[in-house]
Amino acid sequence: MKTKFKCIALVILMGFTSSCFEDGDDNVTAGTSIKDFVWKAMNVVYLYKSNVNDLSNDRFATNADYQNYLDSNETPETLFEALIYDRENVDRFSFITSNYFELEQQLSGVTLNNGAEFNFYLVPGSTTSVFGVVRLVHPNSSASSANLSRGQVFNKINDISLDSSNLSSLLANNSYSLGLATYDDNNTETFSDDLIIDGNQTVTIVKEGYEENPIFNARVIDINAEKVGYLMYNSFVNEFDSELNVIFGDFKSQSIDHLVLDLRYNSGGSVQTAAALGSMITGQFQNQVFTTLKYNETLESNNFDYNFTNTLSNEEIINSLNLDKVYILTSNRSASASEMMVNSLKSYIEVVQIGGQTVGKSQASQIVYDSPNLGRENANPGHTYALLPLIAITVNKNDETVPPSGIVPTVNLLERPAYYGTIGDAEEPLLKAALQDIQGSNRLAFPSEIEAPPTGLNALNPLETLMYIE
Repeated sequence: MKTKFKCIALVILMGFTSSCFEDGDDNVTAGTSIKDFVWKAMNVVYLYKSNVNDLSNDRFATNADYQNYLDSNETPETLFEALIYDRENVDRFSFITSNYFELEQQLSGVTLNNGAEFNFYLVPGSTTSVFGVVRLVHPNSSASSANLSRGQVFNKINDISLDSSNLSSLLANNSYSLGLATYDDNNTETFSDDLIIDGNQTVTIVKEGYEENPIFNARVIDINAEKVGYLMYNSFVNEFDSELNVIFGDFKSQSIDHLVLDLRYNSGGSVQTAAALGSMITGQFQNQVFTTLKYNETLESNNFDYNFTNTLSNEEIINSLNLDKVYILTSNRSASASEMMVNSLKSYIEVVQIGGQTVGKSQASQIVYDSPNLGRENANPGHTYALLPLIAITVNKNDETVPPSGIVPTVNLLERPAYYGTIGDAEEPLLKAALQDIQGSNRLAFPSEIEAPPTGLNALNPLETLMYIE
């Protein structure tokens, strides 16, 4: 998937001036100089600075103490890792790179894409064998040209059976063939007796330059004389704000009674776009706080409120629905701005969340360079290290954050490999659950207790969960 990114501009130029000692390593090795950059940058911008004793402003009494600390860490990478707060539970996303040119390309969307998205699972009864399910096929892509479709199962790439050790390397190829398979659930609700049966059909897909439209599906569904607007929205990308507003204009002209916002595969994006979308859903809270962005104590003067608004950044009037209830579909791919949407809206209106538990990331990141103001200009020409740390977090009007473990849905209803359904179709399981509740069948009064699917292998990496700020 193409990843959109905007650099977060600090309102003030911080420099490396927060510590109580002089920078005395002009004549030391390059490795030490890089470690000096790592510590001083994290001391300025890191969101969880106050939780890391080694980042305290008074941590070192002298230059010698500081130098000894740097020397005790073998590499810039080990130092960076030592400065991360609760890597397993809280900050799973900050990272360091030795080549910021490659990072910039990835974050600006200079990547190749075959137009297919997959979910991966362990084969029932196995701890290593893997199979995949096509979750989305983007239009006008290699995957759509090859007639790949949502819900198709495969267990081989280039005729190699998939396992947890070879999956990443096989997917890294610019061109590969999927060996399609059949998922047999044995007509039971349990997964332990399910089978993945080899097929004899292959589908070849090729990565190429592709710009994804985040508006994947939008339609109005008529049920019991009521109109339900449905929108699958896969990334908060400000370049598509006007097109998103047109969709809501159509919803408004058709006088929809309910809205189902599908964010199950949306892993983040623009805070400003999220605030605009929240304003399209509501409209009755103009100029009230949608979300607040909070930095650490060093940069708290940069804290900023994003308010509900009636215009886009280009002054276009927003089409607002004035709803007091919304259904939001989520999964373990829903992160950052998607979670902020749930967290911010629930402090104003009723949010019925259907699907899986979200990722648990409502923090924003920024590339930090070795330069006087931490920006790209005048970066140290002696190396290409850069950091991508968490630097701010979003909270709703009640000062509530998204839990690090993610947001638990109103009803836990996971996609099942045997039947994914068609996106936007009234029988697709997650959408169907929302429609049943709208029809008053009390579907959501009894959360699903069915067995969870086979263990998933779909952890998001830091580059997929970026939240950015204009």
